[in-house]
Amino acid sequence: MKIHDRFYIHGEWVAPGSTRVHEIENPATGEVCAVTPLANEADCIAAIESARRALPTWSATSSQERSEWIHTAADELEKRANEMADLITMTMGCPRHLCPGLQVQGAIDAFRSYAQRAATMDEPDHRNGFRVFKEPVGVCTLINPWNYPLSILMGKVAPALAAGCTMIAKPAEQTPLQDFIVAEVFDQIGLPAGVFNLVTGVGHEIGPVLCGHPEVDMISFTGSTRAGVEISASAAPTIKRVCLELGGKSPLIITEDADLQAAIRYGVQDIMMNTGQTCSALTRMLLPQSRYAEAIAIAQAVAEENVVGDPLDPQTTMGPLSSGSQKETVVSYIHQGLAEGARLVTGGSQMPSGLSRGAYLSPTLFADVNNRMKIAREEIFGPVLCLIPFADVDQAVELANDSVYGLASAVFARDTEQAISIARRIRAGQCYVQGAHFTTEAPFGGYKQSGNGREWGDEGMLEFVELKAVMTNA
Repeated sequence: MKIHDRFYIHGEWVAPGSTRVHEIENPATGEVCAVTPLANEADCIAAIESARRALPTWSATSSQERSEWIHTAADELEKRANEMADLITMTMGCPRHLCPGLQVQGAIDAFRSYAQRAATMDEPDHRNGFRVFKEPVGVCTLINPWNYPLSILMGKVAPALAAGCTMIAKPAEQTPLQDFIVAEVFDQIGLPAGVFNLVTGVGHEIGPVLCGHPEVDMISFTGSTRAGVEISASAAPTIKRVCLELGGKSPLIITEDADLQAAIRYGVQDIMMNTGQTCSALTRMLLPQSRYAEAIAIAQAVAEENVVGDPLDPQTTMGPLSSGSQKETVVSYIHQGLAEGARLVTGGSQMPSGLSRGAYLSPTLFADVNNRMKIAREEIFGPVLCLIPFADVDQAVELANDSVYGLASAVFARDTEQAISIARRIRAGQCYVQGAHFTTEAPFGGYKQSGNGREWGDEGMLEFVELKAVMTNA
């Protein structure tokens, strides 16, 4: 049992302002595995004021100094990588043997990549009669989700540190334990007090304070579109910068002349990774009508290769959903799909064979889906894939764009050039062609109700930067 009873505020571990706690369940067993404190308004204000006090000094540090802090922190995070993998497996169910690669090491490597980007803050842009300087945006509230808890935290903290911002981190209440390790690392290396502050709590209780307080300059949020709307409303009265990475219902277009076996394996593996709990998951597979029956058979075979079970078993490829409540949500969508007339190819709402407890579901495929169905329009966030037929590429693009979301997409075609020509027609922030995969070097973010702003890469750094034009008489 992991027990945390302090917040990290202004370089110290401080007692919370209330005695309320949150019990975290291990989704593989349903048993309580950790306890964390619940912040109140006073705790949040203390963290915000700490970040504000630290801002003048931290923002004035040299880029070289900030780069060194990032490298030093990354070195210490490396030493605790296995511990963080254990905790993420325990709290959200990612198979332990997959967790280092999927959840931890890439996050640390990406964190380190922002050390060199700190130097870009020192490069004024000289133009005809004026110069443009880069300055940190200020105090930032960083609100993180539970599905990739370390990766998404690093994607916010790293550019904020590099830019010279100070911050308050608020992890998802389901998966906060790795954030405590990050705070312990910053404390160990002596990061200046107030640069990084950590409070834990329930989003709808403390979010309005963390997002609406006048001393907060920016909010970076990853989570549901519903919560993103609420955060934007809280931020609006003080005109804060808001960077939102929200929901998705991402399409994969497979053309008639594509390598069907390779394309379908790629798509099915994408959605089943992390038990379908990936905002950019390719949850709508758009298939040529002429090869639809063949495609369904391939997809079923690939889905049924998955081994669903104990995340500590090295044979497991798909662990439980993150919680019992998340399983209930996904089950309700499965029932909705059946009610709407979709054909269940494999999986369903029953407990997988051999399991008697835990938030488990089998890989689930629905055929004969159309874009009017709720399962094709709403983010399910579980291992559920919709197989949708199309007559030609024009219709496939129309179906792909017929969504309120626009986070990610993919195309598998005859060759790369054909795939790119189709990708350019899809209204989404990213497109993976011919089996490409996510990289933290590329900007990540969405169109439409999938959010605004970008994370990762150079563009992720720019979210934390203000531009100042200084005119001269030259």
